[in-house]
This record gives sequence, structure tokens and C-alpha cells, in this order.
Amino acid sequence: MGTISEDDGRVFDAPSDNFVYSLLPRWLWPYAQLARWDRPIGWQLLMWPCFWSAAMAAGVTANAGAFRPGQFIAHLFLFWLGAVAMRGAGCTYNDLVDHRIDDQVARTRSRPLPSGRVSRRQAWIFILLQALTGLAVLLSFNLFAILLGFASLAVVAVYPFAKRFTDWPQFFLGLAFSWGALMGWAAVFGTVSLPAVLAYVAAIFWTIGYDTIYAHQDKEDDALIGVRSTARLFGEKTKPWLIAFYSLVLLLLATAFSLAGLGWPAFGGLIIAGAMLFYQIVVLNIDDGDQCKRLFVFNNYVGMVIFAGLVAAIFIG
Repeated sequence: MGTISEDDGRVFDAPSDNFVYSLLPRWLWPYAQLARWDRPIGWQLLMWPCFWSAAMAAGVTANAGAFRPGQFIAHLFLFWLGAVAMRGAGCTYNDLVDHRIDDQVARTRSRPLPSGRVSRRQAWIFILLQALTGLAVLLSFNLFAILLGFASLAVVAVYPFAKRFTDWPQFFLGLAFSWGALMGWAAVFGTVSLPAVLAYVAAIFWTIGYDTIYAHQDKEDDALIGVRSTARLFGEKTKPWLIAFYSLVLLLLATAFSLAGLGWPAFGGLIIAGAMLFYQIVVLNIDDGDQCKRLFVFNNYVGMVIFAGLVAAIFIG
């Protein structure tokens, strides 16, 4: 990652060799950084619950002999595009809310707003463009899914402020980041059933777990400026909490898969993902910021393995 200079145009906490810096013109760099295109892990983690839910729904239709491959592929594309757009809008909004805080934290001081490379007015315009993209995606679904998508905005609006009034901002992040576990199912059936609800709750616990690991990077700065987090709340007891959270993830997803009538590959993927989750706990050193970031990013592969098992269940049964 290396260091940055004031005129380098990069940010401290993102890879300096990302495609953003090799493919995009320099004037777009600050906007790409606001949307975190140089850190795809955010939209990936937002996307996986959508993909899980879409694949669960597809598995149900496959069992009923009504699987529509074209619809499934289209939904995956729309959820990917929506995840990129809405994660970018959310990050831009979060940076506007946290403008003054970011200026006091070493890891975030180089971001576009605190460094002055983007004005607040420009950031609001950029939010609007990303939100319009997300709206176009949402309007591609049925009416129930559209209304459900709009309902998520209330949670998204609250999250950036959560660190100011609760020790559990990761819970509010989970409420927002896991919403796709409801959307994938709703896009197919026009309703929300218990398997989707269980997947949503499981994704919330997953989010709390991986974002607690991530938050340990900033705990010293957070303590100085009064920002609250589960990393600060749990402290040296983080591992027992993670065991509880990740155990609930596996239990809830297994129950959801069973209620949906999914085949053994879905459970096989879940077993592999469970081993990956508990690997994180075994090796975690909460005082090693670089390792915390790597383990956080590792959760992309956890989401991928669960999805792969669900896709295999569609075709193998």
C-alpha cells in the first residue's frame, strides 16, 4: 500500500495499485474514492446476501420445476450493479456525515472530503447520480420488492450516526448491509418468507462479526475522539463474541436452507464457510491492524463459498 504524499491523489487506506489509478482520469479519482471503487470489498459484502437470497429462491423454483435461468442471471446482474451504486452512495453519505471525524483519524485523513479534493456540494451531486442508478435497478423488480427496497433507506440514513449514540454501530450496519437477503427472495416471489428472514438475521450477525474485526484497526483513534464501536465494547473478549455471532450465522442459514428445501450442496458450502469463519477467530490478533484488515477482506470468500453451494444446489439438487 505504501505511503502517500499530499499531491499523490491516493488515499492511505486503499491499495495504490487499484484499477482506479491506472484506468480512470485523475479528475475522477476523488469520486472513485468517495464511492470506494478502489476498495471493492464493501460492495462485495453488500452483494453476497442479495446473491444468497436470489439463489435460495432459485433453488425453491428449481425444486418445483419452474427455475428460470434468464431471470436468475438478470437478478444477479441487477443486484451487483445495485450493490456497487448504493454502497458508493452510502459511503459518500457516510463521508459527508463523518467529514470532521475523518480529519482527526490518521487512516481517513487523506480521503477526498477532509483533504479538500472534493467539496461537499460535489459530493452531494455524486450521491444523487449513484442513487439514481440504484433507483433504476430497483424499478426493474416487482412492486413489493420496490417498496421493500425503499424501506431500507430509513436504516441506511441512521447508520452513519450510530457510532455517536450506541456501542453497537455494527448492528445498524448489519441491518443495512443485510437487506439484500430479503430483496433476492422478494424479487422472485413478491413476498418475504421465513427462509429469507432467517438469512437476513444471519447476515446481520455476519456483518457484526466481520465489522468488529475491521473496527479494531481504529480503536485507539476512536477512543480519543469518542467514536463508539463493538471493537471497543468487546475489547479482549472479542473472540468469545465472534464465536457466538458466527455460530448463529451458521445455525440460522442452515435452518433457512432446510426450510427452503435446498439440497446437500448448499449445506456443504455452509460447512466450508463455517470453517473459514472460525479460522478467522483462531488466528485473530486484535492488536494487529493489518491482520484485522486482511481477515475482514477474507469474508468476501466466505460469502462466495456460501453462494457457490447454493448455486450447486440449484443444478444438483
